[in-house]
Amino acid sequence: MGDLKTGTTTVGLIYESGIVLAADKRASMGHIAYEDESEKIYKINQGLAVTNAGDVGDSLTIIRFLKSHSKLYELERNERMTARAAATFLSNILNGNRYYPYIVQLVIGGFNGKAELFDLTPMGAILERDKYAVSGSGTEPALATLDNGYRRAMSEKDAVTLAVRAIEAAKKRDIYSGGIGATVFVIDAKGVRELPKAQVEKIAKEVAPQSM
Repeated sequence: MGDLKTGTTTVGLIYESGIVLAADKRASMGHIAYEDESEKIYKINQGLAVTNAGDVGDSLTIIRFLKSHSKLYELERNERMTARAAATFLSNILNGNRYYPYIVQLVIGGFNGKAELFDLTPMGAILERDKYAVSGSGTEPALATLDNGYRRAMSEKDAVTLAVRAIEAAKKRDIYSGGIGATVFVIDAKGVRELPKAQVEKIAKEVAPQSM
């Protein structure tokens, strides 16, 4: 059996006053759907969260690095780490380990007066996004859904619905994406918050026929 991996689909998108991050919940070991309630979005501070795709052990190590550095950053500077600062920090770690790479792909979302969205490759390349970002094995169906449904200045409700629709599309077409429901975080001027499971499940049922 291979290592435990989040085959995964995660998305991040910018709406009129913040960012939505969403992810499926399946983790796999080889060809086995090993875990159907795996969490793939992590709150780093009150204005910053990260999604992970790839090897679970590598992902959790990177998240621990980021959480500890975020606390030091705040103590030293008396301000919260931003998404841009987090992306730069993680890029340095990933690039410094490129010969023995961490098998991860990260989407970083934050709000610091304005929405910021980045995705990082395993080698440490930083890609700043002004609309949306996708990671994981379900990238193609999720990206197609976002391409067709995204528009600038979306409301929070519409952005959440589109993010869930993208995750559901990937779950239907990618064998490594799945799990029970989805996880959705919203980041705005009020901070980072996870949407209730019941609310996400209701949206998933409403959009499922459109994601076929």
